Amino acid sequence: MASLRRALFNAHQILKSSALSARTETLLRPQYGWVSRFSSSDISSTRSLDMDLSNEESKRRLFNRLLYRSRQRGFLELDLVLGKWVEDNIHSMDENGIKSLVHVLDLENPDLWRWLTGQEKPPEAVSINPVFSAVQEKVMRNLNNHSAPETRATPGEPWVRGWDDIKKGCDGPITGNH
Repeated sequence: MASLRRALFNAHQILKSSALSARTETLLRPQYGWVSRFSSSDISSTRSLDMDLSNEESKRRLFNRLLYRSRQRGFLELDLVLGKWVEDNIHSMDENGIKSLVHVLDLENPDLWRWLTGQEKPPEAVSINPVFSAVQEKVMRNLNNHSAPETRATPGEPWVRGWDDIKKGCDGPITGNH
């Protein structure tokens, strides 16, 4: 028991040492982003991505990883919109386009959805991203072609409404979704 306690204490000391704290940036660095970088004003100034487009196998792995990330965000609308767009366009992208795509995929779901649908104005760093602009153009074109303007919220207003809003007349329930 004493040797286990000593080993745990030594491990704790190693973790607290300055040698490891100098390396925490590389240990905790996000791999293809789980940290949003939309506040950055210069996309090229962010960390370099570990992209190897030199051979077909590494390119295929990167494309599959990005396709998966675009289809499995956990936000159904974004899964459908981004997944289809990335599937259609990823093979024609160069390295800068892929970096721009990674920056879009690093954005938080609720913010990205509000920006894509025009509910809120995106930050400058996001609006100048060519991938974001192309996806937003597709989303807005689809909204204009397939939905009536009165069904959409005005910019700055929440878009979510109850599915029984139409029933709120004299014969409808007062509360709840009955």
